[in-house]
Amino acid sequence: MIVMFVSISHVSIRRLAALLSLLLIVSGIWAGGPARATERGRTPIDGVWAFQRGDAADAGSPDFDDASWSHVTLPHTFNGGDGDDGGGYYRGPAWYRTHVTLPAKTPDRRYFLEFDGAALAADLWVNGHRIGRHEGGYARFRFDVSDALQAGPNSIAVRVDNSRLPDIAPLGGDFTVFGGLYRRMRLVSADALHFDMEDDGGPGVYVSTPKATADAASIRARLRLSNDTKADAGVRYRIDLYDAAGQTVAAAEGRRSVPSGGTSEATAELTLPNPHLWNGVADPYLYRVVATLADARGRVRDRVELPLGIRSIEVTADKGLLLNGRPYRLRGVNYFHAQRPGRGTAVTDEEISEDVRIIAEMGATAVRFVHYQHPQRAYDEADRLGLLVWTEIPLNGAIDPGEAFERNVARQMRELIAQNMNHPSVAIWGLGNEVYETSDDVLRVLRTAQATARAADPSRPTAYAHCCQNDDDPKALVADLSAFNRYFGWYPDQKGTLGEWARTFHGRFPERAFAVGEYGAGAGIRAQESNPAPPVTTSAWHPEQYQALYHEQNWRGIRDLPYLWGSFVWVAFDLASDGRSEGDRNGINDKGLVTYDRAVRKDAYYWYQANWSDRPMLHLTERRHDYRTQARVTVRVYSNQTSVHLTVNGRALPEMPVVDHVATWTDVQLTPGRNRIAVSSGELRDEAVWTYDPNAPLVGRPAGRVGSPEEK
Repeated sequence: MIVMFVSISHVSIRRLAALLSLLLIVSGIWAGGPARATERGRTPIDGVWAFQRGDAADAGSPDFDDASWSHVTLPHTFNGGDGDDGGGYYRGPAWYRTHVTLPAKTPDRRYFLEFDGAALAADLWVNGHRIGRHEGGYARFRFDVSDALQAGPNSIAVRVDNSRLPDIAPLGGDFTVFGGLYRRMRLVSADALHFDMEDDGGPGVYVSTPKATADAASIRARLRLSNDTKADAGVRYRIDLYDAAGQTVAAAEGRRSVPSGGTSEATAELTLPNPHLWNGVADPYLYRVVATLADARGRVRDRVELPLGIRSIEVTADKGLLLNGRPYRLRGVNYFHAQRPGRGTAVTDEEISEDVRIIAEMGATAVRFVHYQHPQRAYDEADRLGLLVWTEIPLNGAIDPGEAFERNVARQMRELIAQNMNHPSVAIWGLGNEVYETSDDVLRVLRTAQATARAADPSRPTAYAHCCQNDDDPKALVADLSAFNRYFGWYPDQKGTLGEWARTFHGRFPERAFAVGEYGAGAGIRAQESNPAPPVTTSAWHPEQYQALYHEQNWRGIRDLPYLWGSFVWVAFDLASDGRSEGDRNGINDKGLVTYDRAVRKDAYYWYQANWSDRPMLHLTERRHDYRTQARVTVRVYSNQTSVHLTVNGRALPEMPVVDHVATWTDVQLTPGRNRIAVSSGELRDEAVWTYDPNAPLVGRPAGRVGSPEEK
């Protein structure tokens, strides 16, 4: 296929040259014949688009003049410049327009425009025809545009709106809602006989493992077969299972009649002796499922490939989560949608992979994808790396009591499950997070989400992240599993410690399986203070050292509790929350273990790596505290080794044992000026330079620090 993109009718020669360089040439979509009939065509439509932030009357018309609009490529958000700087950001409509030229249109093919995500509501026009509307910002969706597309030039217009729309979740949340076509978009061509393309954005083929042991696995494939031809059709379907080496290890096939214009379901059963189990980070072994659909003469008309990890999951109140029958503690982080400064959520697949790699390198076994559905690349990476995933819909903070909102919540849950149930990494479906209101309406919406999840996938449990009422509030009891967001040691209104709370909860509710859904503390890498007191959380002063000490205390409090099915640090990376005005930068939630730009892994990151990772590691803490006003200091090192060596300006100090992942030297003498601090253990090395200023005019209270009320 040759698809030519032209965003506007009036362009300069310079712009025309740029446009011509973006011509996409993809062969095969419109070519006829059996040799090519099995392949779906998938052409990205992310070249040059005309864009306007704000509404425009009649912008869906093919004759609309967009010559004065700006030009963007996808993925794109219209909040890249104002979504992470504090002080408010634009929430409202925006328009995207482009043109594609199709050299031919084959009558026995169907054509779909596929969006990986558009926030929050998207309306589509093709050649001036309004195709439809999708409500929800984070799931994949498709529109059948077969009747609207034509051979030759075609106009495509999309109106996107990230306003707070009362019928669409989320209505709350401490995060920026980046608007736009912030994920990829493509034109998909499929045979008129195909696996269902309009099943809540899913692949139309869903594979489960009702039985998964080391001795045998039972595999069930549910197939949705669509017939868009003008006559009823007898079809053949086949499922082939391939191991990691590409060898066929099991297969099943069958026949079904599908009415014209209809969709029928079929089920295929396979048995695999002695399967290689998907076993988390230790051994994330993946099979490959290939589903084919053929007509009555045996000509293959469609083909879908999916990953398959054979594993079993159970959650108990006394042993926590069991993976393949064995206790498997989910220790990990909350991961917000991949973001980058200046681009928000309009990121590349490579950047998503980088994020998941950073999480895995810490030694995590699990990740909670918050607070909405993530891009497919994130789930693929979790499959590959063995990270178990808790993934949720954006029912966050607030609800609308109307039926339309309830229906939207149910639809977003169906989309989440249809698009992700084939991922072995996905262990838990999330109903939502921290809905503050207590009312019958809230319970009704949560129960609708619960019923929808159980109907769509009864093989996985659900969880809800509860925060702000009693532990036995009715909201906390709707889901199959409990999870609690607790910030003891950070927010001053929460008294006690995380470990004490968890032990008390288990004593009160021994039959209830529960997890720590969130715990964390802010940290600015420019706020450096040794031995800090608890900071004023709403101030600009969030010392990195306090975050590290917070996590040392809290992890020690919960790590040996076998009944916890999981614990998740808030949060892996600093994230955009434009309404915030605290920490060393407005518009950012700085509780991340890694900075917003991914350039700096904070000390707390290495605390968890020392505890969780089997890879030998060593990290000198307080490396960014490079200006010192005291002659004698404490040197601390995180490590999973047995002992660590220290030199100061080349002078060796006594080797120290690593006690509970920390080696400590107290009362270390610095000399005026630059001091080279070097630590080592075997082949591992780390170092920093600290400058001691004996004549410092400010001693004992760093510039920018805000004292606690007791200090005033």
